[in-house]
Amino acid sequence: MTGGVDVRTAAGRFDRTAVAEIESAAEEERERVLSHFPLEGWKTLPLERYALGQPAPAGSEPAYCRLLEFLTPNLGSIKGGSAAKHIMYRHNSGEWRLAAPLRKADPRDAWEELRSQFVAAFDAVAAGDFEAVDELSALRFGPALVTKSLAVYFPEHFLPVYSAEHLRRFLIQLGGTAEADSPPSRPTRRLLEIVRSRPEFEGWGGLEVMTFLYQDFDPRPRQRTIWKIAPGERGRLWDECRDGGFICVGWDELGDLSQYQSDTELKDALDRGYPGGSGGSLTTARRLLAFRDLEPGDRIVANRGIDEVLATGTVAGSYQFVPDRPEYQHIVPVTWDPSHAQKLSKPQRGWRSTFARVDPATFARFTAQQPNTAQGAGPVQPGTPVALPEDVQAVLDALERKGQIILHGPPGTGKTRLALGAALALAGRADVLDGSEPERRTEAQAEVLSGDRVRLVTFHPSYGYEDFVEGFKPDLDAKGSGLTLALANGLFHTLCSRAADHPDQTFLLIIDEINRGDLPRIFGELITLLELDKRNLPVDLPVSKRSFSVPPNVRIIGTMNTADRSISHLDAAVRRRFAFLPVGPDSDAVSGTVGPLDLAAFFESLNSRIARHLDTDHQIGHAYLMRDGEPIATEEDLAAAFHHEVVPLLEDYCLGRADLLHRILGGLVDLDTGRPVLMSPQDLPDALATEFTSDTTGPDA
Repeated sequence: MTGGVDVRTAAGRFDRTAVAEIESAAEEERERVLSHFPLEGWKTLPLERYALGQPAPAGSEPAYCRLLEFLTPNLGSIKGGSAAKHIMYRHNSGEWRLAAPLRKADPRDAWEELRSQFVAAFDAVAAGDFEAVDELSALRFGPALVTKSLAVYFPEHFLPVYSAEHLRRFLIQLGGTAEADSPPSRPTRRLLEIVRSRPEFEGWGGLEVMTFLYQDFDPRPRQRTIWKIAPGERGRLWDECRDGGFICVGWDELGDLSQYQSDTELKDALDRGYPGGSGGSLTTARRLLAFRDLEPGDRIVANRGIDEVLATGTVAGSYQFVPDRPEYQHIVPVTWDPSHAQKLSKPQRGWRSTFARVDPATFARFTAQQPNTAQGAGPVQPGTPVALPEDVQAVLDALERKGQIILHGPPGTGKTRLALGAALALAGRADVLDGSEPERRTEAQAEVLSGDRVRLVTFHPSYGYEDFVEGFKPDLDAKGSGLTLALANGLFHTLCSRAADHPDQTFLLIIDEINRGDLPRIFGELITLLELDKRNLPVDLPVSKRSFSVPPNVRIIGTMNTADRSISHLDAAVRRRFAFLPVGPDSDAVSGTVGPLDLAAFFESLNSRIARHLDTDHQIGHAYLMRDGEPIATEEDLAAAFHHEVVPLLEDYCLGRADLLHRILGGLVDLDTGRPVLMSPQDLPDALATEFTSDTTGPDA
């Protein structure tokens, strides 16, 4: 039993008859592959029949890589990410992209080598020599494609599960172990061995096992991002999207998005193809990649403008690039539910661009079919199951894995807020994490911190071992004259004692500004006991000689501002015992406009300059451009934030160097005096837009 679910019980209630339709479709797909790419034909298979990125003759069968990634979904998915998974492909620029072992070769010679390794793998499996497959170096650079290929040609030897992370989790779920850096085909063979050894799976086929595992033990994120996607300017393509069952976006000049391996590569293509929109291109690149990687079951919202929901939808298939369309050639199949169409009582300022994130709680209100109340529905009651935000879930997962983590990033990125969000989730108050009513969250935080299970402390240079663990302190209750010292338990000692008395509950210590304290002095010998495998290990405290241990149900979250001190300055023993989660600037959090200024584009452009001329540790966080949990919306708020918070911070970072400040703020610094110019709130938005952005507001709101 793992995760609270017994595999045998789950297998017993699984409806195997429901898989019959999938098995039939999968067999048709497999026959298609075998018909057009028979095993005996691989020895002479031409590169044009294998690789993506080449024009196919009219009426011809698609290339092998396209067939396996996009046209055989019932045989198991390898969709997502870039075309690099195919080991070699032709980029939209015309150049060939090759995996590392092949890069020094001409594309034709590289293909000869890659094809020979595929043939060797097929021959080895046919002969039962599975270890030989693991020695083929080029194939290790396309594990998903290689494993799916083996499962298609030899279904009796391989399960149709191809993600290395999914295989790892399924192995652990079924009582096995996962090897680090194992060759492509080994984990799925090991998983198949375990399945065949368990009586509850007797007589099951590979597709039945795959369907069961994903249905009952889905390793994908419990809460995925919900996206708002505009179907053209003012929803002009909505009828076509609704009737055709898809959502589409522009940026056609980029070509097939699966060619891009990273947001920076796509950003460069955006800068070349859309030079007028460079200010927001990194944000656009990341959103386009998120669009490309949407998976069946993901949820989206189609909108018109900033105050109308046209429908909600469920992704029904994989991303497609359709160059035959006259415009908006990037397509994702969607099953629409227009019954959720509604006018919103409160405009969504972040919806001015094509893409925007939708909070899960807000989405729940959209789908509750309460017209005109999407922002006014009653709050979720405490204790009601609520899907956790991705960042909070990431913190909880890291705590479960490591026991203690440090959230690190520039100032104003919400590190303390995220730590408190994790505390609320652990305390069963996830109902206040949607941010729709800040006062409810504030009240819940105060309630949690006043209880016994969560403590918040801020480290500083004077904080010591006697405050944290134990020490002799003045006894304020002592009678008589003179100073009387008494042994007192520190904050962490007290929390651990409570945790030991309640082993079925999780106790949490939040250490704000953890890097401002002398950590070796504060933790002392307890730094050893933080490791999960050393919990409950007793030590004798040097002051009192009492035996002490750290219970396994204690968790620690630290926050640190990297502009003050980087991670590299932390004591090595401390670094080894903490997981480190970056909390960076979030341009989505400041989606909105002030006059002609696109806040997100300005924010991202400013941080790009800071990173280029200083470093990423000195970027500014989104909190500088927010008020009461919302992006600033008025000229006065913008002027106050810029002149009174952002500029002084940058001046401090630049250490009086006017040339450095000028490289960051450009024309907003007086060249004669070296001082930032002061302008009226009415003029500032236009000046910032001119200096930092151009026409970066998406056209499709």
